[in-house]
Amino acid sequence: MADTLSPENPEAPEAPRTSNPLRAAGRALRTYVLLAWTWCRAVAQYPMALSLFTFGLALSSLAEMGAVVVVFGHAGTLAGFTVYEGLLVYALAALAFGTADFLMGSVDRLGDHIRTGSFDTMLVRPVPPLVQLATHQFSPRRLGKLVPALAALVFALVACDIDWTLGRVLMLPVLLVSGAAVCSSVWVLAGCLQFFVADAREAANSVTYGGQALTEYPIAIYGRGLVRSVTFVVPLAFVSWQPALYLLDRPDPTGLPEALRFLGPLVAVVLALAAALVWRFGLRHYRSTGS
Repeated sequence: MADTLSPENPEAPEAPRTSNPLRAAGRALRTYVLLAWTWCRAVAQYPMALSLFTFGLALSSLAEMGAVVVVFGHAGTLAGFTVYEGLLVYALAALAFGTADFLMGSVDRLGDHIRTGSFDTMLVRPVPPLVQLATHQFSPRRLGKLVPALAALVFALVACDIDWTLGRVLMLPVLLVSGAAVCSSVWVLAGCLQFFVADAREAANSVTYGGQALTEYPIAIYGRGLVRSVTFVVPLAFVSWQPALYLLDRPDPTGLPEALRFLGPLVAVVLALAAALVWRFGLRHYRSTGS
């Protein structure tokens, strides 16, 4: 094959190297957008199927939102949170995980690419393999998760009694970006399990989709051990719980320090760096399928 790197084919393309990290990041971002747009154009050739898939995802998101409202409606309050405050927690989690699924959702199919040998092809193309993997079969139908979550967030922010200081107004977009970055990093970290166990997709999904289900409710309703695990081990508490406490100006009923609610951006950066290191470690230890 023309794109296979081997001694008989010394002219196979290699990824361009650059010593400027910002330039490399910019190139990767432009390539991501180009590949995603290419897949979107391909999917748009079947508008009826695209519309039905998008509508189905929107309905599933609305069903999840309805379940949260029903639970709070019957319980009255959970961990001291009213139905509107609970909807705020749900919306923050749904928007963060929906964004991560939109941008990096295809990473959880790494094991399939390894088994079929298509990941080997990604490695010899002049494009970062993570970009290729994340944009593989990219589809705008995932907006069916994002739009209802965004609508729920806007409604919850209006319905909740929030003291909108300048600090909270400026911090809100930072918290949203940090939550999406945390979820995207968790998605990559979970996907990297498939470098070592090809059939680990279900285990990875238990962390990603299971983490979303966990963070859609105030984590104070769970046991103390679980609360500390999602705060200090897999920091999903910084996706919805800590941002909600900050916006509502509420003390943490779990007894954890209030300073944690300001650490979301730092946690996102540290987790993103950890995801990058684990991804590079997986690449270095990857052995071709030989197919």
